[in-house]
Amino acid sequence: MSDRTLAGQFFDAAVGLLQRVRDEEAEPIAAAGTLLADTVAAGGRLFAFGAGHSSLAAQDVVYRAGGLALMNLLAVPGTVGVDVMPATLGSALERVDGLAAAVLDSSPVRSGDALVIVSLSGRNALPVEMATKARALGVKVVGVTSVAYAAETGSRHSSGTFLKDHCDIVLDSKIAVGDAELTLDTVPAPFAPASTVVTTALLQAVMATAAGALADRGLEPPLLRSGNVDGGHQWNGRVFDEYADRIFYRR
Repeated sequence: MSDRTLAGQFFDAAVGLLQRVRDEEAEPIAAAGTLLADTVAAGGRLFAFGAGHSSLAAQDVVYRAGGLALMNLLAVPGTVGVDVMPATLGSALERVDGLAAAVLDSSPVRSGDALVIVSLSGRNALPVEMATKARALGVKVVGVTSVAYAAETGSRHSSGTFLKDHCDIVLDSKIAVGDAELTLDTVPAPFAPASTVVTTALLQAVMATAAGALADRGLEPPLLRSGNVDGGHQWNGRVFDEYADRIFYRR
């Protein structure tokens, strides 16, 4: 079997997953976009969190051309990516009890804000505690996860619960347990993960919905332009000035 055939199979799998989330998650996507628009209109702030590779989708909606300027990254040191050494430390930190509470207590997150939590499995202590603690603070939580994990794996949190159990809105990425779309008889492990592609698309769909919902109310969505187009920096400077009290990645 040629590499090109495998590439085509991966694209087919990714496209199939994107079609599923488009069709099957339409209602929660609309609800999540409306929630973010409600938060912006009410003067709240927006945050996104993910650990490990789940952080890639969270980072993709922060300080992004064409994205909402008010989306801030809620970073947990050591878990934001594979840059921590050793890279396996990030996986270990996801299982540490109490870390989420410590991060939230020292963050600007407050009642009336909205927090998007991305966790493929939703089974580790960090995303579960992040959701429970945030909601206890009066924060609305949108969870982006694969619901299949709750049916096929066990929770690693002392409560026995998953991220999906502690969210105001859940977006199901439909990713199969193991996050690998392809197999070969000659390869001993499944390969070709699609969770980043699907989760990123889910979140961008939510951002688009939020922007449209704000516009429908006669409010200009606080969107950023690319710094690589003429006038982009000037546009962004105006947005930064107008929403300086709700943007934390410039401080």
